[in-house]
Amino acid sequence: MSLSLRHWFLDGAAASRSARRALPALNSRHAILAGRGSFFEMSNAQIQNPTAVHRFAILTSGATVLLLMAGALVTSNDAADSVPDWPLAYGKIIPPLVGGIRYEFAHRVVAAAVAVLTLILAIWLARAENRRMVRRLGWTALALVVVQALLGALRVRFGHPPVVATIHATVAQIFFITTIALAFYSSPFGRREIPPLEDSASPAMRPLALWTTLAIFVQLILGAGFRHGAFGILPHLLGAALVLFFVAWTGRVAKERFGKVPEIHRAMVLLHATFGTQILLGIAAYWAVAKAIQEVQPTVPYVILTVAHVLVGALVLASSVLLTLCCFRLIRPQAAVSVTSRAAGTAIR
Repeated sequence: MSLSLRHWFLDGAAASRSARRALPALNSRHAILAGRGSFFEMSNAQIQNPTAVHRFAILTSGATVLLLMAGALVTSNDAADSVPDWPLAYGKIIPPLVGGIRYEFAHRVVAAAVAVLTLILAIWLARAENRRMVRRLGWTALALVVVQALLGALRVRFGHPPVVATIHATVAQIFFITTIALAFYSSPFGRREIPPLEDSASPAMRPLALWTTLAIFVQLILGAGFRHGAFGILPHLLGAALVLFFVAWTGRVAKERFGKVPEIHRAMVLLHATFGTQILLGIAAYWAVAKAIQEVQPTVPYVILTVAHVLVGALVLASSVLLTLCCFRLIRPQAAVSVTSRAAGTAIR
C-alpha cells in the first residue's frame, strides 16, 4: 500500500503529455481520426496497455473539468438564452461570436469534445478491460453524455426553466465523478491485489465516507437549485453545515484508524483542502452575488468567484469520491471481519 495518489492526480502538463502517449499512432495502418480503417483500429499491444487506458481516462476527466467551467461561465454571464436553436447555432455550425453567444458556443464545443473522448474511452474499455464492472461504468459515462446533451437541448428549446437547468447541472456532476471513478479503477492502484485492512470499530469507515460523499452531492444539487433560481439560499446554507459535520467526522475517524495509510491520508488531506477552499469561496461568492444585484451586467468579480465556487465544489465531490473508493478498495467490510473471526475460532476449537 505504498502506492501514492499520484496515479490519480496529474497536473495539466502531465495530463497533456499522458494524452499524447495514450493516443495511438496515426498512420496508414492504425488511424482513428484520418478516416481510413475502423473507428478504433489499434494493435493488440496498444489496446491491452493499461497505462495508456489510465492516462486517457485522466485526460477525459480533465476535459470534464473544462466543461464544468464552460457551463459555469454560461450561467454566470447570463448567456443561457444566447443561442435559440440546437444543435445548430442561429442555423450555422459556427455562429457570430459576440456577446453571450461566445460562452454558449464554447460550452457546446467543449461538450462535443468531451463526448468524443468519452466514446473513445468506452470503446477502449470494452475491448481492453476484463472487469465487467469497469466496462459497464464506461458505457454508463457514455449514456450520461447523451442524457446531458438531451437536457441541454431541452434548455434551449423550452427556454431556461430552473428545474431543467438544475437537473442539467446535477447530471454534469454525476458524469464528472463517473470519469473520476474510471480513472481510479484503471490506475495501477485500482488494478493490483491489495491485502485488506480490518475495521471493526463503529462507525465503520466505508459507510461513513459514502455518506459524506452523498451529503456533498446533495449540497451541490442545492447549490445548483439556488444558482438557477429553483429555490432560495437557505437550503444551501443548511446543506453546508451538514457537509461540514460529515467532513469533520470522517476526517477524525480516518486520522484515528487509518492515519498511517498513505492513500487514505492523502485523500483525506485533499478533501479537507478543497472543502476549506470551498467555504471561503462560498462566502466570497455570496458577497459577489449581493453586490451584483445592483449592477445591470455581471461584474468580473461576480463571474470569477461564482465560477470558482462551482469548480471547487466539483473538486470537493471528486475528492470525497476518491476517498470513498479508496476506503472500499482497502478496508474489509465489518461483516467480513466477523465471519473471518468466527471461522478462525471454529477452526481453533
